[in-house]
Amino acid sequence: LQLVESGGGLVQPGESLRLSCGAAGYILSYFTIGWFRQVPGTEREGVSCISSSDGRTHYADFARGRFTISRDNANTTVTLQLNSLRPEDTGIYYCAAFRGPSDSHWADIGGYSWWGQGTQVTVSS
Repeated sequence: LQLVESGGGLVQPGESLRLSCGAAGYILSYFTIGWFRQVPGTEREGVSCISSSDGRTHYADFARGRFTISRDNANTTVTLQLNSLRPEDTGIYYCAAFRGPSDSHWADIGGYSWWGQGTQVTVSS
């Protein structure tokens, strides 16, 4: 499973970005897809995930209410909509996957089997 992220960029505070994660040839509803972010010198942290099959979603506290994760009807792309961005949201955003449904440990990095290369999000005035 090769995950590819896209959609990062440079925006001003308060603006929005839409990140996408896809894997050519795979139906993503068979996998839980998570989004993580990392600032150099800090640990990678969970942002959100969408569970396989039922599409149950989870969010980190800092993401709830501003970010929205979704899966397209074709189950080939998972999107993370980032609204009301803040400078502290700056970092490299990664999508990751494991086969099966999510649970309360969705943000544990070790639970994910596949990772994308990441896309840079920079929020600055």
